[in-house]
Amino acid sequence: MRARLAQFGLSRDDVADPQVFDAALDQAVRTFQQERGITVDGIVGPHTFRRLDEARWQLGDRVLSYTPGHLTTGDDVAELQRRLNQLGFAAGRPDGMFGPETDAALREFQQGVGVTADGMCGPDTFRAFERLVRTISGGNADHLREQVALTALRSGIADKVIVIDPGDTVDPDLCHAISVRLEGRLAALGTQVLLTRPAEMDRPLAFPDDPSRAAFANDVGADLVVSVHVDRSTSPLPNGLATFYFGDPRGGTYSPGGRVLAQRIHEELATRTDLLDCRTHARTWDLLRLTRMPAVRVELGYVSHPADVRRLENPAFQDAVADALAAALTAFCAPPPS
Repeated sequence: MRARLAQFGLSRDDVADPQVFDAALDQAVRTFQQERGITVDGIVGPHTFRRLDEARWQLGDRVLSYTPGHLTTGDDVAELQRRLNQLGFAAGRPDGMFGPETDAALREFQQGVGVTADGMCGPDTFRAFERLVRTISGGNADHLREQVALTALRSGIADKVIVIDPGDTVDPDLCHAISVRLEGRLAALGTQVLLTRPAEMDRPLAFPDDPSRAAFANDVGADLVVSVHVDRSTSPLPNGLATFYFGDPRGGTYSPGGRVLAQRIHEELATRTDLLDCRTHARTWDLLRLTRMPAVRVELGYVSHPADVRRLENPAFQDAVADALAAALTAFCAPPPS
């Protein structure tokens, strides 16, 4: 851990006892998590460890290619995607996942520059990039493509497929109660709604983690994803409403559709409830990162805060939240004024 964090200038490995997880290492882990847009808890679990592994790769360190069922991930993949998009080849969102869209864009690029179009990003392809990067800069073709896709969604709510993900880590029953209310309102409008989790928590979860839920949304061709959560803190003081979309919190890469959807949802919730407004934020959590459609995670308050939990357990408040979410989704998908 120390050695990996030292590569990013966040830690020192020349300490008295490098095998001790001390306060300095805890701070380094939290700083890394903050910079990467993942949950800042100082815990090096599977998610944080995977991001540490991805962060160590720079474009040119290894040969990149598409492997179905075992996607190559890393900062080098994200840089490849950014370069392809910058040059006008549709590599998809720069999420650091080498999928079929990136493979197709790479082959198209290779064919265009006279390199063997084998989908292998090796030395010849790296040299071709270096030649072109010196002469081409600026532009954001990926955002333009997402704006086109966003416009295509504006055909009304009735023909949409929306995946609702009731959070299951803090208060699963509460999240499910709100999600079911939202499901009913959207179904009445003609929307096809799919839940990622059954009401009975003793049943095995078909999608036990965020990557499997993202894969489900991608497989069914969902138009939108809304993940409903509540939070908990060791302190009774944190409280309020926050909404999240895919993006780098340091700036740069983000999902235009996700940000617009998050803003609409947040505005409706802030208007219809008296929760503290904690604003919208970019994050790179797996459910936001791995979905191919606009996805939003809504944090509806803290069950550790006395006033928040009183609100959240009130059926009338749950109805107000469901009404706000349904109104935001309807407005997001509404056709533009003629």
